[in-house]
Amino acid sequence: MNYFKQTIILLFVFSSATSIAQSGGYDKLGMQAMMKGDYKSAINQLQKADAKNANVLKMLGYSYFQSGDFENSVDAYSKLIVLKPSDYSAYYYRGKARLNIANDPKESLNQMREGFYLSAIKDFTKALEINGEEDVQLLQNRGIAYKDYAIFKSYKIKKSVDKNACIATLNNSVSDLQKILLVQPQRKDILSLIDFVKAQITSLK
Repeated sequence: MNYFKQTIILLFVFSSATSIAQSGGYDKLGMQAMMKGDYKSAINQLQKADAKNANVLKMLGYSYFQSGDFENSVDAYSKLIVLKPSDYSAYYYRGKARLNIANDPKESLNQMREGFYLSAIKDFTKALEINGEEDVQLLQNRGIAYKDYAIFKSYKIKKSVDKNACIATLNNSVSDLQKILLVQPQRKDILSLIDFVKAQITSLK
């Protein structure tokens, strides 16, 4: 379990403790299942809990995400954002869910791929605004989102203006990834990713 996931789960525990102590029931059972990694059981319990409770929505969105149900994860986090618009983790996971949908779309969502890419980038940007521009995890995910979106767009290039837009998006990816190296200069995975993105830029020139 990576550090970010551990932090999110601990936040669930502490932020939900009061609510669960007061109400008990399905939200408590959902949290117990989630802490065991049984996300499908967690979903089953949380779906019966108070759908307007921010802590329930946070756990539900996370459980959907871990179960690979990205569309419902987006829906749960969107509802959470209405209740708690300053919760950066909601934007982070909604962005990741949207990026997953864009990169592996169902046939019914294929025509909406560009919208999912752009929405994912917007979510990561909002999370960075809330949590700070030096957040490495968020920078990495936005950098990857820029890369994936540009590659998707590059297959549809018809005019030079489209090519220039792709290059600009790839440059945004490099910029985010280079910011990570300022904090973690030994990240070989990031160095390799930057080389890959730069190669994509060269191929478009």
